[in-house]
Amino acid sequence: LYSTPSNMDRHHYETFEKFGNDTFLLHLDNGRGFGRHSHDEMSILAPLQQCCSIKKSTFLRLQLLATEPYRLSDVMREALASDRLSPVLSEPHLEALDRRLQRVLDMVRVCMAKGGQKEVLVDDMGKLKQGIWQHQETRSKKA
Repeated sequence: LYSTPSNMDRHHYETFEKFGNDTFLLHLDNGRGFGRHSHDEMSILAPLQQCCSIKKSTFLRLQLLATEPYRLSDVMREALASDRLSPVLSEPHLEALDRRLQRVLDMVRVCMAKGGQKEVLVDDMGKLKQGIWQHQETRSKKA
């Protein structure tokens, strides 16, 4: 593991050695996992930019999270509201989620402009045929 410039709390690993050789790994998150709300680390998108490939189901879910009724910041705000440490994320961090999501979607659109939707979106959803999955129908015919 390595640390990125905006996520400096990542370490190789930590252990407790109080009980002799009976140690265990302990993964720590020191609270900077969301980084600075005002800085978007674009290098994290390098694999997407280089491969220009994403599962269709993932892309559709990301698109959904960019729409008003299911906006990522609203979903996270609601999910974290009942946490005992609420508010877990500040409003600027929640707004950064929406901005970063848009950057991911923009990168996918750039890829699609270069290579076409069929080349970029990996169809992991099967094909719907009269409300049932075609691959399940094909499998049942073989049985």
